[in-house]
Amino acid sequence: MSRRIVLITVFLILVLFSAFFIWASNASGPGENARKAMTGNERVEVIHNKFIRFIPEQGSKKGLIIYPGAKVNPQSYAEIALEAAEAGVFSAIVSMPLNLAVFSPDKAAEVIAEYPEIDEWYLAGHSLGGAMACQYVKAHPETITGLILLAAYPASASDLSDMDVRVLSLYASEDGLSTVEKIEVAKEYLPDDTEYVLINGGNHAQFGDYGRQNGDGEAWISPFEQMQRIEEKILDFINSKG
Repeated sequence: MSRRIVLITVFLILVLFSAFFIWASNASGPGENARKAMTGNERVEVIHNKFIRFIPEQGSKKGLIIYPGAKVNPQSYAEIALEAAEAGVFSAIVSMPLNLAVFSPDKAAEVIAEYPEIDEWYLAGHSLGGAMACQYVKAHPETITGLILLAAYPASASDLSDMDVRVLSLYASEDGLSTVEKIEVAKEYLPDDTEYVLINGGNHAQFGDYGRQNGDGEAWISPFEQMQRIEEKILDFINSKG
């Protein structure tokens, strides 16, 4: 191979990598409601250091970790984290390399290691973040009390059907990406006692607060209504044990 061909090949690789880096770094959100939740309140302190922590005033023995969807700013899930923390559950939203959870599916381990006093950990993930949360639970079942899938489902390589883990799957009727059909097909990879909750009228993007998403369906319920349902079901799931 001539030197000229080598230089051209290297140049094209650099161009492609740069384009991918720019594409992945252009994360969506957060929206106004999420930005407001990021400020915390008199009952919850918010600290953004390595990951975003929502610390309840009274401390907690239960913890919630959230994996963001692909190319979504982690702050876009602040409403969920704040609501959980207000209910006494320590909550953390992790950042992913290039805003893609596939590059760091074990991120939950960093949070768990810093809070050994927490007895129960719940791992939630939206879309790609949910698929990677399944991968983490598959590899580390002893560290997670419950898995919460937000418009997400496992791949066959993350088959959890024979594992002793509690699972809550929240999905939406108007989701154009993690469709109802895809959720149904992936049921074989989750435990038989998985709790499935269909949010009628909801869509993919309203599992966070980051605006519209290409390929998504049109929701016929408000972002507030969908988020309220999500928060309610997550807390019911966490509080149903212990």
